[in-house]
Amino acid sequence: MARPADTRPGIGELGCAQAEGSEPAACASDILPCSLNPENLEMWLAKRMLVFVGVIAGLLILVYAVLTQPLVQPASSKAPPIDVEKLRSHVRMLSEQLYPRSFGQHQTLDAAASYVHAQLAATGAHVEEQVFTIDGESYRNVIARFGPQDGPVLVIGAHYDSDGDQARGATFPLGYDLSTHTPGADDNASGVAGLLELARLLSLAPPRVGVELVAFTLEEEPNFQTETMGSVQHARQVRASGRKVEVMISLEMIGYFSDQPQSQSFPFPLLGFVYPSRGDFIAIVGRVQDWSATRKVKAGMLGASDLPVYSINASSLVPGIDFSDHSSYWDQGFPALMITDTAFYRNPNYHQAGDVARTLDYGRMAKVVQGVFGVIQNYAPAH
Repeated sequence: MARPADTRPGIGELGCAQAEGSEPAACASDILPCSLNPENLEMWLAKRMLVFVGVIAGLLILVYAVLTQPLVQPASSKAPPIDVEKLRSHVRMLSEQLYPRSFGQHQTLDAAASYVHAQLAATGAHVEEQVFTIDGESYRNVIARFGPQDGPVLVIGAHYDSDGDQARGATFPLGYDLSTHTPGADDNASGVAGLLELARLLSLAPPRVGVELVAFTLEEEPNFQTETMGSVQHARQVRASGRKVEVMISLEMIGYFSDQPQSQSFPFPLLGFVYPSRGDFIAIVGRVQDWSATRKVKAGMLGASDLPVYSINASSLVPGIDFSDHSSYWDQGFPALMITDTAFYRNPNYHQAGDVARTLDYGRMAKVVQGVFGVIQNYAPAH
C-alpha cells in the first residue's frame, strides 16, 4: 500500500499556518513559539518559567504543611496542678536507687517494674502486668487503665529500662560501670516519671475516654526493634483484643531542654530552616499517614501550656522517626506518635554517664505532662 502524500506544514514552518507578510499565527500545539525571533522566544521561556516556579512553590508548600503541621489551633484544657517534685523524685529513684535498669541487670530492672507498679496502684487505677519470658527470665510490662473499659482507647507508654553494654560491663566486678551503663535519667526515667504523674492526674480527673498507661520493658539494645521488645508484646495484645486505638503516644525522653543558640541539631541540615536552633521545645514525631492524629495531639498540647510544640511527619528513612516504642504499634496498624525532647539531636548525655537527674528541666517536663493530659481531654467524646 502506498503512503498518502504528507500535506502537513513543513518542519521549517514549525507547524504554523502563516500567510506571506502577515504576523506569525499561534501554533496549534503551543509547544514552541511560531517564530524563533528573540522577542517571542524570550516571552515563551518567561511564561514557562513562571509555570515551573509556581509548581515547585506549590509542592514546597505542600511538603512544608505535611512535614510541620502549621496553623494548628490550640485546644484549651485545664489540668490539675502538676507536682514538679514528684517528677524529680521519680527520676531520681529510677536513675539512682534502681541503677542500672538494663537488660542483663535483671534484679534492678525487676525492682524498677515493682516501683512503677506500686506507684500506679497508689492512684487507685486498675493495674495489671503482661509477663513474657526470654531465655528463661521473666520480664513484665506494667499496665494501668483509666476511664471506660470498652470503646476506643488511648495508649500512652514509656519504657522503664535503660541502655547498657553487657559485654563491656562484664569486665567490671559488679558487671556494670558508668562507662558501660547509663543512669538513664532522660532516657527514659523522664518518660516514666511523666507517665506516673499522668496517672495521678487521671485519678483526680477521670477521663471520659479509655486510657491505658503502659510502662514497657526492654526497649533498649539488644532488644531494640526486635520481637522481644515489651511494646511489641503489648501492641500484639491490643490488636488481638480488637479494641480500637485512637492513637498510641510514646513518651521518649521528655526532660532535657536548652536555651542556648545552636543547641538543637537535625538529621538533615535543611530542617534547620524549618525548626528552631534552640532546644527549648517539645516535639511530636510521626509518619506521614498519621498526619491527622498529629494535628489533634498538637492541638491538645498547644492549648495546655506555653511550652513551644513542634511536629514532624516523615518517612522512617529520616533517622530517629521510628526510634522508640511507637513503631511497634505501626506494625500492628495503629496510629502512633512519639513525644520527645529529640534525644541525641539535643541531649549530649544520650546513652552516657552524664545522663543524670540534675541535668533535667523539671518545670518544662511538667508542661509536657500537662500537654499530654490536654491531649486526653481533646480526645474525650462530647457530653
